[in-house]
Amino acid sequence: MHTFGMPYLWRPGPRQRQTGGMCRSIKTLRPPVTPEVGEEDIRAAALQYVRKVSGFRAPAAHNRAAFDEAVDAVTEATRRLLDELVVRGASTHAHADAHG
Repeated sequence: MHTFGMPYLWRPGPRQRQTGGMCRSIKTLRPPVTPEVGEEDIRAAALQYVRKVSGFRAPAAHNRAAFDEAVDAVTEATRRLLDELVVRGASTHAHADAHG
């Protein structure tokens, strides 16, 4: 892995190598895979994404605002994505129930 002159901070363990490095805590949120998705589910996925990308489980005080803004932005982007996805074979009623 090329680090572009930056220190290498993380090396995937056996489980990450098996799953292609995907964070296993982030689950599929779209119907019909997950029929009922709430705001908590969307925010939890956004938090896991930001943690993975930043490399921090919890940010230092001087990074807190940037971290929280990133979680908010990813939460909103995820909500919009789920609201706009059209899943073939899924009923409109199921989609509305999952997001309404």
